[in-house]
Amino acid sequence: MIKLFDLSGKRALITGGTHGLGMAMAKGIGLAGAKLIINGHSPDKMKDALDAYRKDGIDATGYLFDVTNDQSVREAIDKIEKEAGPIDILVNNAGIIKRIPILEMDVADFRQVIDVDLVGPFIVSKHVGKYMVQRKAGKIINICSMMSELGRNTVTAYAAAKGGLKMLTKNMATEWAKYNIQVNGIGPGYFATEQTAPIRVNGHPFNDFIINRTPAARWGDPEDLTGTAIFLSSAASDFVNGQIIYVDGGILATIGKPANEV
Repeated sequence: MIKLFDLSGKRALITGGTHGLGMAMAKGIGLAGAKLIINGHSPDKMKDALDAYRKDGIDATGYLFDVTNDQSVREAIDKIEKEAGPIDILVNNAGIIKRIPILEMDVADFRQVIDVDLVGPFIVSKHVGKYMVQRKAGKIINICSMMSELGRNTVTAYAAAKGGLKMLTKNMATEWAKYNIQVNGIGPGYFATEQTAPIRVNGHPFNDFIINRTPAARWGDPEDLTGTAIFLSSAASDFVNGQIIYVDGGILATIGKPANEV
């Protein structure tokens, strides 16, 4: 049974894998045996990330390219396939968010979020998918969000992009399943990261809201994502296709509870 989740001999490309939740998922995939190919845009962050992976005994290399630039992505994927070997697993994790009310948001900001969070996964998947189709094998994981299902104030562009990414996932699965390619998504809930540290203190309104809103009554730990990432990267998910797995502590399963309910 353990062999179902063994990624030894596989190569995994993780976009935006130099920090945050992308790095946590990449580490899990690497510890399961895969060779990591990390994408980023900052040389300094890339160096620090590769040092961290290698410190954990993970075989990792890095490539700097812009996921929204078609030519740059095409050249990078061709180079990776020649230098590092066939890409067996793709994790489309790179993304941005801009918290701006609709009436105050410039069209340029809206388009930038859509470009990175939705068009980027399309471009990278297209060029990686070309090789996967030829080999008739591959795993693609799109990092969606609870905002693929729900709205929230000030995240209009992000929610639009992540909702679109959910449907892109289903359509990619529909077109490529006949080539033995599985395309699925992970929708993280609210996680304890450096970015959320300032609001994860007792008494902070948003911290209290998340604790009360989440049936598990806690923020997610980045390592909570690794099991799902390994599952969707492995032979264990060979007949799972077009699905979004929400790793959210149960938020999407419930309407919530009154603030004063224990």
